[in-house]
Order: sequence, then structure tokens, then C-alpha cells
Amino acid sequence: MTFIDWLQNDTLGLLLLAAASVAVLLVLIIKAKLEPFIALLIVGILTALAGGVSVADLVGSATGASQSILEKGYAGTLGHITVIIGLGTVLGALLESSGAAEVLLARLTRVFGTKGTPVAIGICGFVLGIPVFFDIGIFVLAPLVYVAARQGGGSLVKYAMPLLAGLSVTHAFLPPHPGPVAAAGLFGVDLGWVLMMGFAVGIPAFIVSGLLWGIWIGKRVHAFVPATSAKLQEEAEDRTPPNMGVVALVIGLPLLLILGGTFGNILLAEGPLRDVLTLVGTPAIALAIAVLLSMWLLGLRRGRSSSDIASIISKALNPVGMLLLVIGSGAFFGAVLSATGIGEAVAGSLSSLGWPLILSAFVISSGLRIAQGSATVAIVTTGGILQAAVESGGYSQPQLALLVAAVASGSVIASHVNDGGFWIIQRYFNMTVAQTLKTWTVLETVLALTGFAVAAGIWAMV
Repeated sequence: MTFIDWLQNDTLGLLLLAAASVAVLLVLIIKAKLEPFIALLIVGILTALAGGVSVADLVGSATGASQSILEKGYAGTLGHITVIIGLGTVLGALLESSGAAEVLLARLTRVFGTKGTPVAIGICGFVLGIPVFFDIGIFVLAPLVYVAARQGGGSLVKYAMPLLAGLSVTHAFLPPHPGPVAAAGLFGVDLGWVLMMGFAVGIPAFIVSGLLWGIWIGKRVHAFVPATSAKLQEEAEDRTPPNMGVVALVIGLPLLLILGGTFGNILLAEGPLRDVLTLVGTPAIALAIAVLLSMWLLGLRRGRSSSDIASIISKALNPVGMLLLVIGSGAFFGAVLSATGIGEAVAGSLSSLGWPLILSAFVISSGLRIAQGSATVAIVTTGGILQAAVESGGYSQPQLALLVAAVASGSVIASHVNDGGFWIIQRYFNMTVAQTLKTWTVLETVLALTGFAVAAGIWAMV
């Protein structure tokens, strides 16, 4: 047997090809600073050719490519998530521009009192983080953290950590954020189950990492409000915020519709009511309803013109293209791993180790996250590696949702200097690199370990 035959047909050879592919991918992203979507595309093509996939199967022909691995790899996942991510981004932008964060924090502060302000800020981050992307949440809520630190005294870290935990939990575990949506598409799980298990796993992870660890470390690491916060606070105050009922309706409506569709399919017999719940509970339609409602309640009804709303939406959607390219390329890479037989080889090897699939999901995702920094890349790459094992395992929808939670847990572990979010946090909250490692990096690790522990515990019972 030649080396090429061994590489393409022997389990050990396929595992070597898988390891080499991931290693090259990490070198291109970390060392060569290549955009992840380009790196995933290049490595996917090279892996396919090295694994014996024919050119015709890989890219099709000049007269037809719709059935090629390249096109189907991109189309399958992007067809599932593009509308959801786009609508989620728009909903977050409308909430951001309306001043919803100030309304939510004011209500929570009245509930928890002045001493409970860090808890209130953390819950605000968790709730607002559901429709708002992680970095946008930092930009929107940072001025509130600065004001709280000035008024309440003590280190800025004490107020920032609970906020960051809330934003990070929703970013990792809950749709419409791209990671859990992409993993749900790869594993074939209903987003309603992802939401339910995301809350079941995310809430304990938020409490432990943000409210217990975050507040504890915040009293011991001292950072002060940056001088630039005055401008940010002026921007935050230059709004006429909506009332709390409107904020709660806009944030909660899509979640209720999605969960209603899921439970309707489980509990109701076939009929008109089940059909209606299924229709409005489809994530894309639920988010579209919420977006249309928010355009009216947060925009037109409050005196904003149609052109103002269109400008807000246009600006919000600008970064989405790169995000979709990363996810699409990750899905293509996963399709290549499946076509070459690497996915089956990895699945068989994990099975022979005796590890539960949920542990393998967490370990692989954690390794990728620590090595290259991007949670999204870690999720889509792990999903591709494990897709064959998931498809052949006969898992239930709740189990698949727990696998998504395990992958998501690993994808946020140990944020450090190769993660763009690390530097945003370091600068926005005026910490040194050492302080950021001591606070944010540890917080993310506590969050990941707690999330996985809860997911594994539920896995043992379902």
C-alpha cells in the first residue's frame, strides 16, 4: 500500500490527515493572519484533494456545480442561518438605537437596590444580550457601567464582569447568535430545543461566572473609569428611551414564538392551531415579526423617519457579510471532512476511547478556541468534525441541543490575546493585559466549565 492509499483509506491515515488539516488551518489563521473564511476554504480544498475526493465531486464542472461539495457545503448551513442572523442583527440594532439598555437597567436597579447594581448590570447584559451581539452589547452598555462605578464606588471591574458574563452566555448558548445557530444547523436540532437547553445551561453558568466569580474578583482587581467615558455617556443620554413594557415585548416576543412552535409540535395534534404555532414559531418568521414590531414601536411611533430606520439597519448589517463567510467556509470544511471519511474516522476513534460524545464535543471545541481565538470558528469546525458521529448516533432532539451547548461551552473557554474580544474588553474597561487575563480570561473559563458541567449533568438524565 502506498502512502497516498494509506492516507486516504486507513483510519490512522485519515486521522493524520485530520490533524494536519486542523494544524494548517491554525497556522494560517494565527501565524499568517489570514482571514478565517479564506483559511477554511483553502484548507478544505487541499484536504479534499489529499483525501481522494475527485475534482468533479469537489467543484462540479463548467456546466453544473450545484451538487458539488463546495456549493452544497456553503448552501446547506447558510440557507439555515442567514435570515436568522440578519434579522437578529437588525433587531439588536433597533434596540441599541432606542436606549432600551438604560430602561432595563433602571428597572433592575430599582429591584435590586444600589448595592445590587452589579447584579442588575449582569442581568441587563444577559437580557439585552439575547438579541444584541457581544461586541455591540459592550459598546451599548459600557457607559452604564462607567456611571455605576462612579456612583457606587469601587473598581470598574466589579460592575464590568457581571455584564460581560451575561453577554458572553447569551452569545455562546442562545439563538439568534451565530454560534449556536450554526451548530444547530450542523447537528440538525430544532432551535426551540437549543433555546430551552441554552437557558438551562446558560443561567447557572452566568450565576457562577458573573455573579459569584465576577463580583468576587471585581473587589480585588482595581481599574478606574477611563477618561473617554464622558463622550460615551453623552451619547447614551442623547436618547428618549421607550417604556419597559415595549422593551420586554420586543425582546421576549421572538423567544415566546419559537418556544410556542416547539411545544406546539410536541403537545398538539395536527390541526390549524398547530400549523399556526409552527408558522409563527419558525425562527426566521418569529424574528421577522419582532423586527417589524420594533420598527413601529421603537422607530416610526417615536418620530423616526423611514430613512432613519433604513440607515440604522444598513449600518448594522455591514459586518454580517464577513460573519456569514466564516460560517459558510466552516460548513464547507465540515462537508469535506465528511466526504473524505475523516468524520467517520474521528467518530470511530472517539468511540474507541470510550469518551461520551458530549465530552469529545467540549474538548475539541475548547482546543480550537484556545488555539485560534474565534468562538465561531471553533463551533463550526467542531461541528464538522463531529457531524458524522452525530448523524449515526440516533440522538434525540434534547440530546442534540445539549451537544450544541457542550460545543458552545468549549468555544468560549480561556479567551486570551488571540481573541479580538479580549482586546475590546481590555481597552473599554481600562485594565492592563495582566488584569484582563486575571479577570476576563478566568471568567470565560469558569463559564465554560460550569456550562459543560450542567450540560453533562442533564445529558446523564435524558
